[in-house]
Amino acid sequence: MTRTAVVICPGRGTYNKPELGYLHRHHGARMDMFRAFDAIRGEAGQEAVTALDGAERYTVGKYSRGDVASPLIYAASLGDAQALAEDIEVVAVTGNSMGWYIALAAAGALSAENGFRVVNTMGTLMQERLIGGQLVYPFTGEDWADDAARKAALLADVARIDALPGHDLALSIDLGGMLVLAGNEAGLSAFEAAQPVVQERFPMRLANHAAFHTRLQAPVAAEGRQRLGADLFTQPIRPMIDGRGKIWCPGATDTGALWDYTLGHQVTEPYDFTRAVQTAAREFAPDLFIVTGPGATLGGAVAQSLVLANWRGMGDKAMFQARQAEAPLLVAMGREDQRGLVTAA
Repeated sequence: MTRTAVVICPGRGTYNKPELGYLHRHHGARMDMFRAFDAIRGEAGQEAVTALDGAERYTVGKYSRGDVASPLIYAASLGDAQALAEDIEVVAVTGNSMGWYIALAAAGALSAENGFRVVNTMGTLMQERLIGGQLVYPFTGEDWADDAARKAALLADVARIDALPGHDLALSIDLGGMLVLAGNEAGLSAFEAAQPVVQERFPMRLANHAAFHTRLQAPVAAEGRQRLGADLFTQPIRPMIDGRGKIWCPGATDTGALWDYTLGHQVTEPYDFTRAVQTAAREFAPDLFIVTGPGATLGGAVAQSLVLANWRGMGDKAMFQARQAEAPLLVAMGREDQRGLVTAA
């Protein structure tokens, strides 16, 4: 019996110390693909992905860099997307932030190697420029119940700070019950000073993250468009849901428009991951939401996005957990206790 699934690819911040060795542990059969990625890195004088993954030691300073994290996450996530059990029918693909680039490859709009070129180029450009930074702050409580008034108040404070002289601050990613904000140091610091610490860890800065999905990234977008031509893009073989909730369909995709979005709006405007997940749920109603590795942190944002949509009557965390315990609808491949639910035996 076939199980339908929406595949969701993660973004930055998901390859951490526990993930070191992920490619070698899970994807020995895909080393030829990874060596092709190594060759692309070699052309740019960069360390091989297989060597980075096979290193003995993980350091945050090195592995959180855009030119290191991005290619590792791409390789791990695309490998996972290719490792699904035969009874799983992928009805759509989406991703969070950088995960959009991976989704393009998982859906066939980019070849595996061209997808790697896009990810490696953009990750390297982000690291070279490192314009601004990011922080995360929740608008829901720990029960995940929607709090639209709190969200509106936080975004109003973001707009207030952004209007101050010398301050840049904007919504970067709508991430389930979280707001990912991006800006310059003055903007980020002003928000941290204005909002209380909640859940003992927020607002939380993200190491080596630039001001993704804001106007500050316009120079990176322009350079990316120069280096990466529209001819890299092809018709997808699976539907894709972008960071606006728009669906790109096989056989009906304007590949020039896809290139324009990917290296334009997607880089410089807010990314609505919540809407992408909710669109996937409403339009495709899959049996499963499968979050590819590395890591499993994106699972929470997927679950929160479904709760915020009151999908299948799930209005808070407890209701989601009860439904998940009954029959898993969300599977994170980066979790060893869940991976086997969706991979080939």
